[in-house]
Amino acid sequence: MAAALRVAKRLRLVAGTPGLDFTRSAFVAKKNTYDQPNWFGVGLAFSTTAALWALLFKQHNEDVMEYERRKAERQHKCTGCS
Repeated sequence: MAAALRVAKRLRLVAGTPGLDFTRSAFVAKKNTYDQPNWFGVGLAFSTTAALWALLFKQHNEDVMEYERRKAERQHKCTGCS
């Protein structure tokens, strides 16, 4: 029975204590300092948001212009054009 548990533990079939790969190290983890915000991250977030909104408005305007062009094309009933 003990041999079967050792084999199962090696194959990670039996849940045991977490290994070192699942624990936090005090040398890697650091406390957050809220008195000095990460201004680079804040600027990157806001500039990305602004760029996405600009692309959204640009695409919307292009879509509206294409809609108006197709609408005008549908209403054109000239026999000399075709």
